[in-house]
Amino acid sequence: MLINAQNLRTIQVGFKATFQGGLAQAESQHAVVAMSVPSSSSSETYGWLGQIPGMRKWVGDRVIHGLQAHDYAIVNEDFELTVGVDRNNIADDRLGIYTPMFSEMGRAAEAHKDELVWGLLKAGFTTPCYDGQYFFDTDHPVLDEKGNAISVSNTGGGSGAPWFLIDDSRAIKPVILQNRKENEFVSMDALTDDNVFHKKTFLYGVDARRAVGFGLWQLAYGSKQTLDAANYEAARLALTGQKGDYGRPLAVMGKKLIVGPSNEGPARKLIENETKANGETNEWRGTANVVVVPWLA
Repeated sequence: MLINAQNLRTIQVGFKATFQGGLAQAESQHAVVAMSVPSSSSSETYGWLGQIPGMRKWVGDRVIHGLQAHDYAIVNEDFELTVGVDRNNIADDRLGIYTPMFSEMGRAAEAHKDELVWGLLKAGFTTPCYDGQYFFDTDHPVLDEKGNAISVSNTGGGSGAPWFLIDDSRAIKPVILQNRKENEFVSMDALTDDNVFHKKTFLYGVDARRAVGFGLWQLAYGSKQTLDAANYEAARLALTGQKGDYGRPLAVMGKKLIVGPSNEGPARKLIENETKANGETNEWRGTANVVVVPWLA
């Protein structure tokens, strides 16, 4: 193949199309637990993550509530993935060998969102959220009916494989996926580029800017205890019992039971079997949807 500007442009278009195809092939699961938030700056501050008051009977003047201020910021980070194409492979018309690579580049770029989101959720036992406590913690501060600070738990503790029960029905999710710049295909493939002159290599890659952080801890329960009926019941009770400041019920429900591959069997046994091992009716059947996440392996 003759290496000129026109042919290089055609090659770039082909590589980009293969990359875009890979983006579409990625099997994403992050939307189960994360809400996507656009970003227009190097970081975003989520001061509104304090408790939002509920409705009240209108007697006299309106009562103006200020949102509890929290200095919780998520800082965007840069990410990249770059592939080098040897000039000789272009001259010898061997571009087909790069097709799987560019397809995988696209898949990896989109799957990176899952890698970040599920990695953060898995680290929630040791990573602080907006109130300064670990996301999964026994000491989240909440005001009771009399305005006194009490500690509230959303974790079962333990030391085994983690599993999570979440309410994904709200506009706010347990995790925030902050997008500053979506995956963008870029290249350095001009004949005059230094990498071509010095290393006879044409460069193609993907750039992105994004970050993840925690949303509302009240919408998720995390445990490393054995996934059995007793611990699952404790998780459901903890979620449904969540209250906002001054004792306001939040009506949180355990909609999704999220597990890694090692807990798939116990999860399906617990949620999908009609009967227990002793023949009794399984009262937990159908109470949540099981989501198996390979990123939690």
